[in-house]
Amino acid sequence: MPSYHVWTIGCQMNRAESERLSSCFEELGYRAAATATGADLVVLNSCVVRQSAENRITNKLHNLRQLKKDRPDLVIAVTGCLVDAEVDRLKKSFPYVDYFFKPGDYPPWVENDITTPPLPRYTSPSAYVPIIQGCDNFCTYCIVPYRRGRERSRPMPDIICEARELVRLGIKAVTLLGQNVDSYGHDLPDKPELADLLIGLNRLSGLARIRFLTNHPKDMSPRLIKTIAKLDKVCEQISLPVQSGNNEILEAMRRGYTEEQYRQLVAEIRSQIPGVALSTDVIVGFPSESASQFQQTLDLLAEIKFDTVHVAAYSPRAGTTATRDFTDNVPLPEKKARLGKVERLQEKIAAETNARLLGETQEILVESRTKGKWYGRTRTDKLVFFHNGNDCLGQLVNIRIEKTSPWALQGKIIANTSGKEGTKC
Repeated sequence: MPSYHVWTIGCQMNRAESERLSSCFEELGYRAAATATGADLVVLNSCVVRQSAENRITNKLHNLRQLKKDRPDLVIAVTGCLVDAEVDRLKKSFPYVDYFFKPGDYPPWVENDITTPPLPRYTSPSAYVPIIQGCDNFCTYCIVPYRRGRERSRPMPDIICEARELVRLGIKAVTLLGQNVDSYGHDLPDKPELADLLIGLNRLSGLARIRFLTNHPKDMSPRLIKTIAKLDKVCEQISLPVQSGNNEILEAMRRGYTEEQYRQLVAEIRSQIPGVALSTDVIVGFPSESASQFQQTLDLLAEIKFDTVHVAAYSPRAGTTATRDFTDNVPLPEKKARLGKVERLQEKIAAETNARLLGETQEILVESRTKGKWYGRTRTDKLVFFHNGNDCLGQLVNIRIEKTSPWALQGKIIANTSGKEGTKC
């Protein structure tokens, strides 16, 4: 039996696509291999959003060169955002790679042999469900629209059908994925909105939780906020990338909103969804970002107090508007210093936010076990660990929080809320 190995780096969309690729290979009779060394087929699912990610995929490819030399029959394929329209350039740089195929696509040998790709075989009670590919926003720093193309939504009946089948297979929670989920449906004949899809999924019996990401502040509608507030299965947690707290930088990034509009949106969300957890993304050291402009970003983070902040130093991406039109003139040591300031601020905010949960009871969907402890997440996406000798996987349990930190919570189980007969968790 031939074997395969899929190596993945990057966003949740890459992970979801790798899961689907793995299912296809297994449908074709392959078995999973733990490493590339023991595989007959190796697929690298790449990311080039930042230079560090591109360096990792390049290093991985160079390491595979010797493996291919030792084993000429080894098949190597590359997908993800490294693959652009200039496949000939990639073939010249990596002549030992057998196939390059675009992110979200299936390789030629799968397309020929499988008419309906099977769903992934999940070991977790949570599953990713891609609902829209591509992006039409063309932020000046971002390479994604050039690699994944324009926005293409999946038909709503197909998504609901997939979610229903996932529930039948034991999945309790789904996370809807897209580069910009708020644009979902605008390209479909009947033009459904994300709110319509959430309403449809909320009706599925057996589905306990619904999440979605990533949102774009300029595209998040009042109707979507109201829908989140009223649907019991949609979790009170929203990813809302701000990128900068300065209007000049936001304009240079071509984000399509001002700092004031962003604050107003946050206020509206919090007024309609009590207890909502907000996460955001920030880029520091964008071309010509001054110390005072960075301080405005820091001030915004300190005032809004996000539950989670993902921060990255600006990295020029060949082919983007920012690389063409702007000079990367913020020194690397200054970028690192600013990144450190954001991380230290957020660690303090997260510690204070999580400390308020001490002694409270939180409902957890149990995802897995590590080092003798079960773990899962609250509806607001906070990671919680607890001890229990029974099988708790996939169950909804109530945990009294006994210890907090900026990164996770720990507690003691006090009740099972799954309603499953015969369970002892």
